[in-house]
Amino acid sequence: MRRYILTLILCVFALIPAHSAIRFRAAWIATVANIDWPQPETIGQTEMQKETLLTILDSLQALGMNAVIFQVRPTADALYLSELEPTSHWLTGTQGHWGDATPYDALQFICEEAHSRHMEVHVWLNPFRLTLHTMNLDMLAEDHIYRVHPEWFWKYGKQWYFNPALPETRDWICMVVEDICCRYDIDAIHMDDYFYPYPLPKTPIPDRQQFLADPRGFTNINDWRRDNVNLTIEAIHNMIRRTRPEVRFGISPFGVWRNSDRDSVRGSQTKAGMTNYDDLYADILLWIEKGWIDYVVPQLYWEIGKKVADYETLAHWWAEAVRGTKVELYIGMAPYRLGGQNEAAAWKTGNEIVRQMYLNRTIPEITGECFYSTRPLLMNPLGVCDSIRSIYSEEPR
Repeated sequence: MRRYILTLILCVFALIPAHSAIRFRAAWIATVANIDWPQPETIGQTEMQKETLLTILDSLQALGMNAVIFQVRPTADALYLSELEPTSHWLTGTQGHWGDATPYDALQFICEEAHSRHMEVHVWLNPFRLTLHTMNLDMLAEDHIYRVHPEWFWKYGKQWYFNPALPETRDWICMVVEDICCRYDIDAIHMDDYFYPYPLPKTPIPDRQQFLADPRGFTNINDWRRDNVNLTIEAIHNMIRRTRPEVRFGISPFGVWRNSDRDSVRGSQTKAGMTNYDDLYADILLWIEKGWIDYVVPQLYWEIGKKVADYETLAHWWAEAVRGTKVELYIGMAPYRLGGQNEAAAWKTGNEIVRQMYLNRTIPEITGECFYSTRPLLMNPLGVCDSIRSIYSEEPR
């Protein structure tokens, strides 16, 4: 009888996700438009870039961080040495050319330096974005995949994107991810909220003719678009499991999956003007249910008590979304809002980030935080760095 009870207990524990006692503590290092790194004055300057990156790593380590999410493919380019896509102009000044700088591999450098500090490296890629609105096609390198296959892309607003509906696009993105997984000592592949573009007023996505020509059994174009993204996520998941199963796959979506007025059963009690499911065609719940991702980092960049998107409401909603699965839940937080003149009172009169971190610790499914982004975080608005350091110093490292 005692053996039966012991077996039953072990079976019950086997069904519970194995959350680590050590919380995930990370910051995004954004390279697009030189947001965090490299600083504009260091573009093309190898040693200066290395020095500033080391300063960032040391500063994050001093705060208690155990991971960095490093953006290596912001606009179908590479902040690493790639034979598939050109070197990013955010790193060198001109896409695909180093000029007078000594070539070095920024990803290899951060992998070595972060790991020596016992910090994980999560490699952040933007899958479909080709350009920003500040870029034009003339800026693309001569050997860019766009110049070889312009039919893989379409323009929306002032930006260009890979067409998510094409099998060739999915294959290309998988090749890029596989190349990184096979050549670098990374801990995870990471993607954020940019799948289909954020909607513009009175600007339809230019894919209706393709949908009509090949609907793949779908009668609703929105379902077809979601399936295009689903196929991409599933393909990346399968490729990672096949080539580097120890590498995790994480997604950081927009903070609202769907409002309850559109889905009374699964939607959150929010009134967000935009959602993952209906506007970005990213069905995060499906990816969680299918086990295609290993962790999710919803971007909850709103204050506790915000009427249309309350942080506390959403924290509990995402906890429910991962409950009973093996998907880890970390929360994306917004230190960049602290102290802003145009922010709500919560961001100006108190340390909202600290309030949210203490709330996170009351929800068992939340096992970590990630801060957007490194530069505003390290500026220590309202003393947030001192508070974060104090909180983390009391927890297992």
